[in-house]
Amino acid sequence: MTSRILVTGGAGFIGSALVRHLVRESSYRVLNLDKLTYAGTLTSVEEVSGDPRYSFVQADICDADALARIFGEFDPDIVVHLAAESHVDRSIDGPDAFIETNIVGTYRMLRAATAHWKTLSPERRDAFRFHHVSTDEVFGSLGAEGFFVETTPYDPRSPYSASKAGSDHLVRAWHHTYGLPVVATNCSNNYGPYHFPEKLIPLVILKALAGETLPVYGTGENVRDWLFVEDHVRAIRRVFEAGKPGETYNVGGNAERTNLEVVKTLCAVLDELRPRAGGGSYAEQIGFVADRPGHDLRYAIDATKLRDELGWEPRESFDTGIRKTVAWYLANEPWWRAIQAGQYGGERLGLKAAG
Repeated sequence: MTSRILVTGGAGFIGSALVRHLVRESSYRVLNLDKLTYAGTLTSVEEVSGDPRYSFVQADICDADALARIFGEFDPDIVVHLAAESHVDRSIDGPDAFIETNIVGTYRMLRAATAHWKTLSPERRDAFRFHHVSTDEVFGSLGAEGFFVETTPYDPRSPYSASKAGSDHLVRAWHHTYGLPVVATNCSNNYGPYHFPEKLIPLVILKALAGETLPVYGTGENVRDWLFVEDHVRAIRRVFEAGKPGETYNVGGNAERTNLEVVKTLCAVLDELRPRAGGGSYAEQIGFVADRPGHDLRYAIDATKLRDELGWEPRESFDTGIRKTVAWYLANEPWWRAIQAGQYGGERLGLKAAG
């Protein structure tokens, strides 16, 4: 029998990449459950939407009745839980949605998954997995040295990372208390095709093309480890297929860069692939703006456990991944133009004192 995977948040950036990967490169039946908030767009899964193994349901993970119905009708063997509010700047402006979706929504998902899991045959119960996808931001801020490992103490600094830390703890608690077979991953910053334009890399690409200032927070010295989204979804699949219940695996791209280095790299690739009409470099458009409140200095992932135990490594370097990403945005203008006209026009977020 073909296994069934329920993907929450499958119209978002990482979720849609996972859905496309599973439909194209596996035999799984895939149900995409998404609320379709501002960051969820079904055009991101349009290329696989006609496949008979793919289906979609619009629902809120906080709706317990809807979840009970969906679990009962679809009868999943695997749940990959990606649905979340994810933008730090938006969490500063309005933390309520982050608490509700990321903490309460995860709780509702765990309740529904556990009730479903208990109805399965012993064989299917043993094979069932609830895969919770989280972030390295739960670990807080690193200094100039060292890496986050799976046992790094949690020290979240933003409403977003605090809400994800809370959801991580709930998932582990459900495993230890109720026996639900969970696995969890904490990833570094993702980038790639179909990335919602509020995030740094797509934002810079589109502002560069529009001739606008490329905003760099503070002095641009904050460091992130960058992970190509298609490498990430391969890691997710590897973990829910071969990971040990109760275990957490860090996923990183081995690609630390300062924010300023990221922006300058994007400018250099754009200079080559889409030269400015008036000549010169896109780097001339770089401008420094007031820093984000509570901006963590550095994140860096040690993914040794995932490599040594499950055999995963990233295939893309930062340079190859960035080139693919820029080329995708240049070739898919209708996708991002529709978002600019509707959900998000490139405005600065994260400056309100919501607390």
